[in-house]
Amino acid sequence: MSRTDPGTPPRPYAQGASAPLDDVRVVDLSRLVAGNMLSLMLADFGAEVVKVEQRKRGDTLRDWKDGGHPLYWKVYARNKKSITLDYKKPAGKEVLMRLAAQADVLIESFRPGVMERLGLGPEELHAVNPRLVYVRVSGWGQTGPYRNRPGFGSLVEAMSGFASKTGFADKPPILPNMALADMVAGLQGAYAVMVALRAAAAGGAGQVVDVSLLEPLFSTLGPDVAIARVTGRAPSRVGNRTSISSPRNIYPTKDGAWVALSASTQGMCERLFRAIGRPDMIEDPRFRSNSDRLDNADQVDAVVGAFIQAMDLDAAIRFFEAAEVTVGPVYDAAQIVHDPHVIGREVVVEMEDRDLGALPMHAVSPRLSGTPGVIRSPAPDLGQHLDEILERIGYDAAARRRLAEEDVT
Repeated sequence: MSRTDPGTPPRPYAQGASAPLDDVRVVDLSRLVAGNMLSLMLADFGAEVVKVEQRKRGDTLRDWKDGGHPLYWKVYARNKKSITLDYKKPAGKEVLMRLAAQADVLIESFRPGVMERLGLGPEELHAVNPRLVYVRVSGWGQTGPYRNRPGFGSLVEAMSGFASKTGFADKPPILPNMALADMVAGLQGAYAVMVALRAAAAGGAGQVVDVSLLEPLFSTLGPDVAIARVTGRAPSRVGNRTSISSPRNIYPTKDGAWVALSASTQGMCERLFRAIGRPDMIEDPRFRSNSDRLDNADQVDAVVGAFIQAMDLDAAIRFFEAAEVTVGPVYDAAQIVHDPHVIGREVVVEMEDRDLGALPMHAVSPRLSGTPGVIRSPAPDLGQHLDEILERIGYDAAARRRLAEEDVT
């Protein structure tokens, strides 16, 4: 069992279970996070995702190991199949063309122009499959002066404006300690694929989906550029606060834990002040309106923080929940799996794992009442489904042996 297992026995994979995208075939040439997040969203809802991996080494995500195990791969390659293929060779290119001819979606994450140089660009693949949705994931997109720059998410998180507004005013800008730009791009990319598939089903024509890492993350920043234009200043770093409402912060408790509190409406703020025994603050001109509280946020935090710090975490949560004030605990990854809501809603599922016994991972999300997604298979071994896929696209046993002997597969 995993170290974070809260006691739930591991469940087997639901092999053979039906899912709403069972008739969708995806060829995934992408590497690392964004493409794998995109194809995971499709695979979790039933699409057959065939990872076309580099011979011997495989997807770079396999190299990201924790505790000696490729946990990123185990989580983000669930529900997928794997083949190995050198499609720079003529015989390998022919295999890929056959795969694309039978696919609904192809995903690639090379720099712009690489697939064209291989003779596998949209024009060539649409010639063999006019309904193919051709997804191009890159750092900066297929157009613009930065199109050929390296597209790592950290650069995008910096340039997008995300880092400049993250952190505290007296500290440097902060990059997220996770692949945030890639994750957001993968989620938007999956949405775009579904739109393109619907258009193809209606009109019979495929198209190119241009997914940069930059624009999806930039879009999550909302009206920041409008604020900068209208006010003459860009939103600044305000720590855990926000320029929208006060109070809103993370406060320490007596036992060394932390509570997140947000009273983002006037009614909630007044309820908070009454709950902590400070109804006088409701009519105090320094705190009467949200604008007043933003101007005096340090004083608001001092009062709220002192009240919270006198209690342990559990007592603070119980107190504010009874008062119907919006608070929540600050968890780390080892703590969240023990939360009763996370357990009751099965936000984390414990899946069988041959190496670890059990492997906790996020459940399929979002949840559909009539056509839910399902976790049907673990992340594949490198090339595990090679014979199955090659046979389906017309390669008999002798032809498969020749591909192997020529170091194509």
